[in-house]
Amino acid sequence: MSDIRRVFSNAPWEQQVGYCRALRQGPHIWVTGTAPVADDGSTYAPGDPYAQSARCIELIAKALAGLDAGLEHVVRTRLYVTDIDRWEAIGRAHAAAFKDNPPAATMVEVSRLIAPDMLVEIEADAFVGDQV
Repeated sequence: MSDIRRVFSNAPWEQQVGYCRALRQGPHIWVTGTAPVADDGSTYAPGDPYAQSARCIELIAKALAGLDAGLEHVVRTRLYVTDIDRWEAIGRAHAAAFKDNPPAATMVEVSRLIAPDMLVEIEADAFVGDQV
């Protein structure tokens, strides 16, 4: 069994809840639900579902890079949205990021996220195989 590697984003919730941003064991990587958090800890782009989705994916890419992987290794995403009527804007951001390597994906509406102005949270699974 291979060693487990973890990366952290230093979000305050990681320590409070007891989780890491992403975890890799062998060729498998799991990226936890990633919310649209700005560098100062506030919500990134309140009211803008496209920008929030793009920010989530940017943070996912950063976590993957910390585990020697990239968006091209993502095989599954789950998008949790607070208003499914905004699916097109959220989907455009997802499509832009994954246009060359589209993963399996699910988008579901939830009643709310950890901050009331967050519209989307995305989690991702990746598979690196023998490439790294």
